[in-house]
Amino acid sequence: MNESAFPRASSRPFLGVTRSALGQTWIERCDAAQGTIALAIAQTHGLPDVLARVLAGRGVGVQEVEGFLTPRMRDLMPDPHVVVDMERAAGRLADAVLGREKVAIFGDYDVDGACSAALLSEYLTACGVDSVIHIPDRVTEGYGPNVDAIRALKQEGAGLLVTVDCGTASILPLAEARRLGLDTVVLDHHQAPEQLPEALAIVNPNRLDDLSGLGHLCAAGVVFLTLVALNRVLRQRGFFATRPAPDLMASIDLVALATVADVVPLVGLNRAFVRQGLAVMRSRSRPGLAALLDVAGLSGAPESWHLGFLVGPRINAGGRIGDAALGARLLLSTDPIEAARLAGELDSLNRERQAIEVDAVAEAEAQALFALDAAPDLPILLTSSAGWHPGIVGLVAARTKERFRRPAFAFTLNADGTATGSGRSVIGVDLGQAVRAAVESGVAIKGGGHAMAAGVTLAASGVTAFQDFVTARLAERVGHARLDTHFAIDATLTAGGAQTSVVSALERAGPFGSAQPEPVFAFANHRLVEAREVGSGGHVRVKLRGGDGAFIGGIAFRAAGQPLGNMLAGAIGSPVHVAGTLSIDRWGGGEKVALRIMDAAKPE
Repeated sequence: MNESAFPRASSRPFLGVTRSALGQTWIERCDAAQGTIALAIAQTHGLPDVLARVLAGRGVGVQEVEGFLTPRMRDLMPDPHVVVDMERAAGRLADAVLGREKVAIFGDYDVDGACSAALLSEYLTACGVDSVIHIPDRVTEGYGPNVDAIRALKQEGAGLLVTVDCGTASILPLAEARRLGLDTVVLDHHQAPEQLPEALAIVNPNRLDDLSGLGHLCAAGVVFLTLVALNRVLRQRGFFATRPAPDLMASIDLVALATVADVVPLVGLNRAFVRQGLAVMRSRSRPGLAALLDVAGLSGAPESWHLGFLVGPRINAGGRIGDAALGARLLLSTDPIEAARLAGELDSLNRERQAIEVDAVAEAEAQALFALDAAPDLPILLTSSAGWHPGIVGLVAARTKERFRRPAFAFTLNADGTATGSGRSVIGVDLGQAVRAAVESGVAIKGGGHAMAAGVTLAASGVTAFQDFVTARLAERVGHARLDTHFAIDATLTAGGAQTSVVSALERAGPFGSAQPEPVFAFANHRLVEAREVGSGGHVRVKLRGGDGAFIGGIAFRAAGQPLGNMLAGAIGSPVHVAGTLSIDRWGGGEKVALRIMDAAKPE
């Protein structure tokens, strides 16, 4: 693509909406120049106008259409050795395979960590090498390698330690591994501090000295790239002369799941990972994922959003409030009966997590409202409670950020005098960098993360000092981010024009996700026939009637009692402008278009 994933947009109010229910100004995503490109795309490639407009609005040029619509890994896969330390890591892993060493895999307790651990373990098993996976308990161990766990892995006979989705900042634990005689290979993607730990190899495209340009990969993507390099070394050393090489493409479903669930940018190689991974997933050849899709009630072909909203939360539930290793065990399971049992356990934990989350979010929102009442322009929200489960603070921060549209941290106050928290950010405000700075300045005990999400541990008595530190560091950026209240619309549609064929054509431009926003359509002057609250999550279900007499149903998630839900409830029987994304609802074997409402406005 020759443009940013967040393209230019026309500054003219779209449909005259200068202040929507959510206080946003609607604008047309395509400016005049991109509109011209859209016309050229449609004419040159014979594509529907609406699809051409979506492509142009995402910075796709006329000559780039084919590569964008059909991203292929063989075209986008770099030489793994462009990543710093990759050659050393692949060589040491090859030594372990040839020497039949036991490999200890230390992962994170989220989806990316589970997928990364399963990916590496599956490959080693195919090579006849024994491995042991350790996923730390979120409450008793916290994030990343720890000394006690490393000592235990050494006692189990491990000759090589590989950390996945963690380890880049684990100076003391990896120093202990070295003292014990354990070589360590770090496969990670988190932001890196200036001082790196003692390890044989630290493969992380977000190292300060790495120029690979692959910082958008999730940890599973880094692990996959490492396995490509390892495969090459083993082939060169003759390991596959008498045995078949592992089928790496059969494991790409794990990379796709991690890529979507970890909310990394769906650009370049990541798009190819997800596209190919979804194709593999549709075969349901992995018992664990097939069982998860079943308990989630998905009988049809999985799509990108299913991974983020149905599959990912269930795997995460183990790491949040249950056994952190459940996800990795499920993904590696080859027994359909055992996979169904594990999937059922994760599904049950996810329901329990949802119930716990409701109360915590209500408490956090009350704290945030109190803080904003005293200081309406407060740039960073910080909420805390001794009663919150450590596994749900990230979700609490996310919900608080969504409602109040500014970065938010949520902390649980521990009995040992520490506070464990998680933060979620808005576009343009790098939380991970601020947390790393807090650690380096002594304000926080440990922490790190990405631009949009970060974790941190600090003394409970230092919560206010931490808030002051990140506020001073980020206030200006938050101010700039909050000034941008533009909401980009790709095009207008009518209820009658929103056909399954249109949505199917748009799916060709996917997968959609971080840095690759779903197409947003405005339904102008549609009469609001119905708006009612449904479910326990505060969702609002609506029914719209277009001027053509056709109807379309939609849902506004978590909108009840919020500005969007209140506006819809007060507009029943009246014409409204509604904007949202489209999907095909295949429930019950039929097909119909469903609208996910993101904003609404009253016509001028």
